[in-house]
Amino acid sequence: MTKLLEWLFGVSLVGALWALVTFDLLDLSLPQTYREVAWPMPLYLLVSFGCYSLATVGYRVATFNDCEEAAIELQEQIKEAKEDLRKKGLKM
Repeated sequence: MTKLLEWLFGVSLVGALWALVTFDLLDLSLPQTYREVAWPMPLYLLVSFGCYSLATVGYRVATFNDCEEAAIELQEQIKEAKEDLRKKGLKM
């Protein structure tokens, strides 16, 4: 199962449960308080997901590892490319 299908399954399951509680589709005779709490739940979940995403991206940016070897190799390749272009007559 792909990650997309996992997410779609989870969202549809939560959506179905939300609809059952909010619109009382199974005649569960739930108290009105449950429906009042369940009604704005998708908005709360969306805001929570946004906060989680923002925190995850911020953490990953803050702990991003530098690749010293790759930086040195790239600088050497740039020097080689500049020398090659000078040999071919390009002035920089």
